[in-house]
Amino acid sequence: MILEQYYLECLSHASYLIGDEQTKRAIVVDPRRDIADYIDEAERRDLRIEGVINTHFHADFVSGHLELVAATGAWIGFGEAADTDYPIRRLQHGEHISLGSVDIQILSTPGHTWESISLLLRDSAGAEPTAVLTGDSLFIGDVGRPDLANLGTGTNTDLARAMYKTIHHTLMALPDHVQVMPAHGAGSSCGKNLSTDLVSTIGQQRLTNPSVQPMAEANFVDLVTTGQPAIPQYFSTDADLNKRNRAVYDSSRQPRELTAEKMAKCVQDGTRLIDTRSPEEFAAAHLRGAVNVGLEGRFAETCGTVTDVDEPIILVTRPGDEAKAAMRLARIGYDKVQGYFNTLTTDSGTPFPSPLIGLVEQTERLTVAELAAALQNSRVTLLDVRNQGERDDGYIAGSLHIPLAELAKRHTTLPQDRPLVVHCRSGWRSSVAASFLRASGHKETTDLLGGYNAWEETETPVCDGAR
Repeated sequence: MILEQYYLECLSHASYLIGDEQTKRAIVVDPRRDIADYIDEAERRDLRIEGVINTHFHADFVSGHLELVAATGAWIGFGEAADTDYPIRRLQHGEHISLGSVDIQILSTPGHTWESISLLLRDSAGAEPTAVLTGDSLFIGDVGRPDLANLGTGTNTDLARAMYKTIHHTLMALPDHVQVMPAHGAGSSCGKNLSTDLVSTIGQQRLTNPSVQPMAEANFVDLVTTGQPAIPQYFSTDADLNKRNRAVYDSSRQPRELTAEKMAKCVQDGTRLIDTRSPEEFAAAHLRGAVNVGLEGRFAETCGTVTDVDEPIILVTRPGDEAKAAMRLARIGYDKVQGYFNTLTTDSGTPFPSPLIGLVEQTERLTVAELAAALQNSRVTLLDVRNQGERDDGYIAGSLHIPLAELAKRHTTLPQDRPLVVHCRSGWRSSVAASFLRASGHKETTDLLGGYNAWEETETPVCDGAR
């Protein structure tokens, strides 16, 4: 058996290529839209990709099944409950797919979604299983949440009950030695306690995963339906896109470079500008109305929380970063990047040319001491944009709470009588939030340098889990 894992840190996403060394037949599982890695690996090993299987309708990225069909003529497989606009092979529980010696057994594992399946792999038919690709059903350290992309009938509670059966009656019934290889890892919003490990075993999960321990169904339902991270707004869009016969990603299409004069017009017209530089560079000088989503963080997912999939986007990047930024956006279905503008590197430190100088702004980020003084005198409103699980471990007294993923739809509820100061854990998400708020009309907004981590070092947080 050939079994390759491809992991994207920026989306915490794992995809797989399964092949048979003798017959040279192969299948790709849960692919992303930029499919070059799978095609190159198949060519290197002289494999023929004949099928692509999605374990479910993913919500955090647009799957590359249509791209692989266009490139290879492969068939597309989904769980039996899937409903799509394009032809699919409906995979039933217990069905076997043979690649020659290599055997793939389909396990119906609903709970994260109704159509969810897992793939049990064997080196040959009838042999002991060696690995299970669990999609978003069983993670390393957690199980899939039931409230992310419920595209079928039934409630999230119904999905949670289905997940209980999936975990205890199907997946944890497998032998301890079977390797567990999920579709997502730490940082994903698809669960709340995902490990940084990329591979585990059923036996290790039996010992260490709190969500698979023996418990009553009602306790399990409560566990998986509470305390989950906020859902980025684009997730429902991507889950639906993965059902549709959408446009195929064209890797040869690159964004065009814009002149300073064209950029000035974009700023004046209010076109959405995404500045991909670090929070420090952004604070020192940025174009009016730009939203700072640093390329070194969870770039695509975060862009999907502060922009709409149909919204034209202009990228502001360091030289050479524009193609990477555009590709990461394409992975979540954001194909309307209209162009890019590279910042300058000059002795004077000015990153923008003279035609744009009148549109350049700076942001003074508050230190812990400055924020403490402002709060004592009630001069500012403090906004915490961390997830609920982070806030439960401690928060700054008097702060309001709106997770970053919910800010786009809730920012109009913020008070207008005082300047806003935003904080997150370290200062990356707060720069996103503060710049988004300024672009949305909350002009007197800044953020806390170093975030909650810096505050905790010098001030006393509240740690009772209050909201």
